Amino acid sequence: MKKHVSLFLRVFVAIVLIQTLRFKFTAHPDSVFIFKTLGLEPYGRIGIGILELIAGLLLLIPKTIWAGALLSIGVIIGAIISHLTVLCVIVNDDGGMLFYTALITFTVSCIILYIHRKAIPF
Repeated sequence: MKKHVSLFLRVFVAIVLIQTLRFKFTAHPDSVFIFKTLGLEPYGRIGIGILELIAGLLLLIPKTIWAGALLSIGVIIGAIISHLTVLCVIVNDDGGMLFYTALITFTVSCIILYIHRKAIPF
């Protein structure tokens, strides 16, 4: 049962992380707006996109699940802090969707890391 729950959670987080890449890598206006507001456009947008891609892939490889969860947590903490300090919860009339998705992704990533805590090599 734990194996199936872990797989479901990992695929969920990987999909969330990877589906946002089309916005970052195609310079979608909303993505550009967010990273301009943060003063990170375009290098931050592309760099964070690459980190999200790596995290999503690591979550799908059995030996690197813990690393993917940890990287996901780090990236998402940055997003949550950005929303709370600079961007606000609602960005471009999205109803808070990006912020709430970040909270859910953070929570699920923490659960994944907890499930796979024994695989952490230190």
